[in-house]
Amino acid sequence: MKVVICGAGIAGLTLANRLSVLGDEVVLLERAPGPRTQGYMIDFFGTGYDAVEAMGLLPAVENVAYTVDEASLLDEDGRRRGRVQYTQFAKAIHGRLLSVMRPDLERVLRENLPEAVDLRFGATVTAVNDHGDGVTVGLGDEEIEADLLVGADGIHSTVRRLVFGEKPLRCLGFHTAAFQFDAPEIHAAIGDRFCLTDTVGRQMGFYALRDGRVAAFAVHRTTDPQVPKDLRTAIRESYRGLGWVVPTALDRCPPSSEIYYDQVAQIEMPRWGKGRVVLVGDSCYAVSLLAGQGASLGIAGAYVLAHQLAHEPSIERAVSEYERLWRPITEEKQQTARAGARWFLPESVIQLRIRRAALKAARLPLVNRFVAGALAGKSSALITAMRAPGRNPVVRYP
Repeated sequence: MKVVICGAGIAGLTLANRLSVLGDEVVLLERAPGPRTQGYMIDFFGTGYDAVEAMGLLPAVENVAYTVDEASLLDEDGRRRGRVQYTQFAKAIHGRLLSVMRPDLERVLRENLPEAVDLRFGATVTAVNDHGDGVTVGLGDEEIEADLLVGADGIHSTVRRLVFGEKPLRCLGFHTAAFQFDAPEIHAAIGDRFCLTDTVGRQMGFYALRDGRVAAFAVHRTTDPQVPKDLRTAIRESYRGLGWVVPTALDRCPPSSEIYYDQVAQIEMPRWGKGRVVLVGDSCYAVSLLAGQGASLGIAGAYVLAHQLAHEPSIERAVSEYERLWRPITEEKQQTARAGARWFLPESVIQLRIRRAALKAARLPLVNRFVAGALAGKSSALITAMRAPGRNPVVRYP
């Protein structure tokens, strides 16, 4: 079987790895001219952790992970007003938690692609023609014939637009940004913490990178879904007036080309597959950063799709089973994110004080286990079950 995957992000790289290992011919297309370096720190746990372990890549991911002792909420003078201890949270989910920069996770997946994968940067899908027994993927001056096209190209998916013609973006009322800058004094002050401003309506966070730089994460409330054209100016205006180290960070904010910026949104699709085209990852079930498991769900969803394609007698059956198995898990995470939106970034001083009180209570063992369970969501042994012996790939004739 020949598969074209659009999008060489976390989900696309995982799917390319699995399908190639299972014997399929894979062409992996990425619109960007090269690997992206923008992104923020993620807490990596759950089903994606299980999938990476099943792929034999857990040691490589552990090698690029960071040690984070706690997430500290700091006032305008840098005084701690609340905290979340990572060791307690990790213990509550049996230690299966890693703090990883998203670009580093992508790099691990990319560097471990089988040599047979045809990875092409600077390749944009311009047309899709599903002719029943296969699909033609247009790249402008070139066409690729394949048995299946997979859209793994994020919340602004080109494949979704061309094939499904839908705009299922559910904006959650936030914009987010991430960038890196040099500031040795801030790097030393942060140490092994993730430091966040304890503020209303807007918030910036900082963590120290191993190369000596400081990574910044920013989020603010807004009713405007449009992403500004001048990212650097927009960030400096949106977060002006915040205290502690924020003025220094804004002063050293890099050019727009070095900034990650997007709206915080979810994708809700009535169906994930259509003929010889299927979507995976953020392109069809983005949960948003409020859920905290976007990368994990992207990896695990790709693993599930690859497994079904290898073990079902037809592509159509595989796509249907992938959605049946995986949709309930992603919808539960989306609901969790929407329910917690008001506490993710308080709208008022009262909400801010309630959050501080909740963080103090979370230090108690029973409360901490409850909070960890709520964030992790319902446990799923889906990936583990797929690793069970006796599940050999079937021979399929597309």
